[in-house]
Amino acid sequence: MSLMVLKTGLLAQIQDSGRYGYGAHGLTHSGPMDEVAHRWANWLLDNPLDSGTLEITYGQLTLECQQSCSIALTGADLGATLNGRAIRPWQHLALNPADRLDFATPVKGLRAYLAMSGGIQCQKRFGSVSTVKREKVGGLQGDGSAIKAGDLIAPNLPHYARPSAMPDWAIPTYSDSIELGLIAGYQFQAIPAVQRAIFFSGQYRVTDQIDRMGYRLQGNAIETGINGIVSEGIALGSVQLPSDGQPIVLMRDRQTIGGYPKIGTVFSLDLALLGQAKPGDRINFRLMDVADAENRRVLFERHFT
Repeated sequence: MSLMVLKTGLLAQIQDSGRYGYGAHGLTHSGPMDEVAHRWANWLLDNPLDSGTLEITYGQLTLECQQSCSIALTGADLGATLNGRAIRPWQHLALNPADRLDFATPVKGLRAYLAMSGGIQCQKRFGSVSTVKREKVGGLQGDGSAIKAGDLIAPNLPHYARPSAMPDWAIPTYSDSIELGLIAGYQFQAIPAVQRAIFFSGQYRVTDQIDRMGYRLQGNAIETGINGIVSEGIALGSVQLPSDGQPIVLMRDRQTIGGYPKIGTVFSLDLALLGQAKPGDRINFRLMDVADAENRRVLFERHFT
């Protein structure tokens, strides 16, 4: 019940739900860039929802089945094929020895998630298997290294639960134009009202400066009028406005503290969509009420209870 890595692409890493409670020690939260796809991948196989999955960024990865196993594939359509036959994401698959799974390049979205029945075998570091290269923690070796050719990906334990079928209504559409809900932060009111209006009425484009730490956007520059702040803790999805006025949305591997003004925080489920965005995609923001965010989150969590 294992998969051999024959070829690695741009980036493939093991991620679980994230590393909690270590921010004071300088360790970032990490976890899947698209938590929605990650969750459903585990749900399809009846795994614990925080089980590790393989996050495949951009594609160009090749895996060969060594022993029969069940997997689930969700997230981006990376042009995957099984023994040369095209397969779609958002389903579970039974693999037999010598089966070959190839990923090409993105058709829709940017990151795919591969779960194994029983979860991926990894030793936790600081309570998580999530991979953070900068901090040298997590992953198959525990040292923050990405998946490499020759690695063997195996499940934790034999797991024989009946796989589930993905409900059609739950499969997201990855678009090149995304609207993100923004929850105002405490520095929101300090930014001039005109500048806030420019921010919400303008359209931004995803630049090529994107990674698991943050997404840099380009559009109307925002003049915050704030000369600087004392470095403070940074929440997942925080939207920083540095001196050039171009927003930076902080993602899973963000630094733990920072001193740029922040207009607010992107709602978590919308942040998952941003994690699938590619350079050139268009981004708009809308002001989101905390109660609306809580309601959407509760409805999302209800699917997994």
